[in-house]
Amino acid sequence: MQQLSFKNRIASNYIITTALLIFVVFFAIYSIVKFSIYIRVNNEIKKEVTEHLQEIEVIENCVLLIEEEEWKLSQFNKVEVSPAFIQFVDELGTMVEKSPNLKQKQLVFKPDAPVNELFDTKLENISVRQIQVPLYQGTKIIGYLIVAMSLEDSVMVLNNLFKIMLLAYPLILLVLFLIARFIAGRSIKPISAIIETSNVITKDNLKSRIPLPQNRDELFILSKTINNLLDRVENAIEREKQFTSDASHELRTPLAVIKGTLEVLIRKPRDPEEYKEKIAFCVSEVNRLNHLVDELLLLARFENQKQTLKLESVSLNAVFLDVISRNSTIIAEKKLKCQAHFAKDYYVTTDTYLLGIIVNNILTNAVKYSKPNDTIVFEIAETPSGTICSIADNGIGIAQEDLQKIFDQFYRSKSNQHPEIKGTGLGLSIVKRLSLLLQIELQIESEEHKGTKVILKFSN
Repeated sequence: MQQLSFKNRIASNYIITTALLIFVVFFAIYSIVKFSIYIRVNNEIKKEVTEHLQEIEVIENCVLLIEEEEWKLSQFNKVEVSPAFIQFVDELGTMVEKSPNLKQKQLVFKPDAPVNELFDTKLENISVRQIQVPLYQGTKIIGYLIVAMSLEDSVMVLNNLFKIMLLAYPLILLVLFLIARFIAGRSIKPISAIIETSNVITKDNLKSRIPLPQNRDELFILSKTINNLLDRVENAIEREKQFTSDASHELRTPLAVIKGTLEVLIRKPRDPEEYKEKIAFCVSEVNRLNHLVDELLLLARFENQKQTLKLESVSLNAVFLDVISRNSTIIAEKKLKCQAHFAKDYYVTTDTYLLGIIVNNILTNAVKYSKPNDTIVFEIAETPSGTICSIADNGIGIAQEDLQKIFDQFYRSKSNQHPEIKGTGLGLSIVKRLSLLLQIELQIESEEHKGTKVILKFSN
């Protein structure tokens, strides 16, 4: 079954609601008209009953008209749109007298009908509204006054009203459907713009944006949200392209160095010491390549922040001391000193493994950029807002204009001025990514030739 278009669905839903509303309105109108007609008929019948009760008298179990000839003449001469039919019957229902307008017809006495209450019945083939009023002599019923009024005109009015409504109902709904469809079409024009824009957007063309509607309604919010989404997608793809380009370059460099070194070795025979030296150099480049791959994999692993965190109470003292111990060899090779200023044991709720990676990357950076015999200081302190950790060195520092770029992947501040310092430029990118994942506030304070201080803030 073919699905209706969005425009037709809006119009259809509107028409269904409107159809129910119109049905209720028509039903209410019909009921009110019917009720009004019956109220009028009932009042006319009750009026006739009151008048005729004043024109009779009961003598010795007989019902007599006070002025019988005048009554018949007045009834005969009455000209009414809906004349009342009058009939007197005895206690057994046998007709005693009737109004001339009944002619050869006779009202039907219903013994089981409630007295003094109006009900619908038939006068031959004519629908009438009738009432049976008992006539008493003392407490004994000696007869009945039957008053009826034709409902033919009322039924005709009600039938005509019903036919008009029945005919008007589908016509009104059809007209409203066409109007609703037209209005819905104009209302969803921004959706057509969204479709057109989406069709021209590809991975090579992410510049197109949806024109924002003039009315600041839900479609305006939708269009703006999609535009923001496209901005994020474009930025993500640009970062991916840049990351792929930088990663390819960084991976190609050690491979080219290894290839060049091996090509030099096989050009001519060499002594064992030279072979040993070149092979050791290749091993160091392979190690560097392995380290780069590990960091790339680690960065990709947490790129979408979907890593399941294992949160627990962690001793910051233990994490810092463990990282210092694991890096003791490179610290000793550079003759550096590590000072830990811990007034007491400090605990935070976080992921031990990821926090260890953050602290390890910060420490290895501090070691690489420190001068021999320098001191690296670890500090932990508590504040009203949370726990603050810092790792400070007295190394070469970072230029102020580079502080905003150091978290970019593969960025290394003034790497050409310090070729002896090896690195991939991914360490601080990993630190930044994991800090966001663990909701740790990360700050870096640095000044060239004076050192760098990395601050980690854990909220309570």
